[in-house]
Amino acid sequence: MFDQVAAAPPDPILGLTAAFRADERPEKINLSVGVYQDETGKTPLLECVRQAEQRLAEAAGTKSYLPISGLADYTAAVAELALGGDHEAIAGKRIAAAQTPGGTGGLRVAADLIHAVLPDATIWLSEPTWPNHPNIFAAAGVPMKTYPYFDAAGDRLDIEGMLAAIGDMPSGDVLLLHGCCHNPTGVDPTPKQWRQIGDAAAAAGVLPLLDFAYQGFADGITEDAVGLRELCRPGAELLVCSSFSKNFSLYRERVGALMAIAPTAEAACAVQSQLNKVIRCNYSNPPAHGAEIVNTILRDAALRQQWEGEVATMRDRINGMRHALVDALAAAGVPGDYSFMTQQRGMFSFSGLTKDQVNRLKEEFAIYIVGSGRINVAGLTPSNVERVAECIGKVVG
Repeated sequence: MFDQVAAAPPDPILGLTAAFRADERPEKINLSVGVYQDETGKTPLLECVRQAEQRLAEAAGTKSYLPISGLADYTAAVAELALGGDHEAIAGKRIAAAQTPGGTGGLRVAADLIHAVLPDATIWLSEPTWPNHPNIFAAAGVPMKTYPYFDAAGDRLDIEGMLAAIGDMPSGDVLLLHGCCHNPTGVDPTPKQWRQIGDAAAAAGVLPLLDFAYQGFADGITEDAVGLRELCRPGAELLVCSSFSKNFSLYRERVGALMAIAPTAEAACAVQSQLNKVIRCNYSNPPAHGAEIVNTILRDAALRQQWEGEVATMRDRINGMRHALVDALAAAGVPGDYSFMTQQRGMFSFSGLTKDQVNRLKEEFAIYIVGSGRINVAGLTPSNVERVAECIGKVVG
């Protein structure tokens, strides 16, 4: 039967990585996939992770299943990291939570939950958004629409268009937001704009869903939660999908979580039962190791301090390479003003490069960038940034 099956198209991001690996040109540079790299081009194993793993190995006693919702200490630590330990939603037991296989797993569980308990809801995605968002919600059978987000002409957030769109959304729909470090644009709301978004969502009666994958990579661990904490008002409802692939450099361990914040403790219990139901018929139980690493670090004062320092190092390197690229583009005489890149946040930069220019960079210069023009700034290093700038100049000049 399988000889009748047509080949699926490659993933727009991971497919580029496969092509990059097959490219035999020694000068090749990968600026596509969202993976942090240090100044040598390597994805590091954090020292706090190394120490946590040593402790876990010495204390290991069982490989039995975790509960359906995962490690309870871990999901509690995730809530405290995101909201702050003294948040009223935690004290009021308004949170249903589950450990998930990565942030992508959390999004799929959220999609299945929406399909199960909000069958008439449409989810609204920013234009543009992470290319895998539509795939996830389509696979779960959740209808989708888009709202304006990025003003390309002004290289800024289209807050006016966004607020107008939220005001027109039907009550009961779901609003997908990027908690920080918007992927792919790197353009985030200001604290004032987050307050406006929260007010508009509350007035419209829509359910916010935050994809919170980069906490600590914009301005700081607490600072990057400003949007989430603005939306999580007393009695408010929302969904939050967390990922620790980036800020703990635990990509292959698939460490994520989903929080469903309900208006009351009783409602949270009911939502928890529905979360467990959709997880049971999907992957049944989450893997333990990555969550145990994160929990060990967050609950040990010395390891927590070390982790915050290592996150700051990664954040500072990313921000430094943003400025280095803008300086290199100017030094290479590339037409146009690219200073807007220094205002973007997180790993990604919406460069403004066209699909034809991106294709030329790949074919002629072995520089791999997503077709939208999104650059992974963390893939830049002191040894390649000048070449990247020079090659950009050749395709846009």
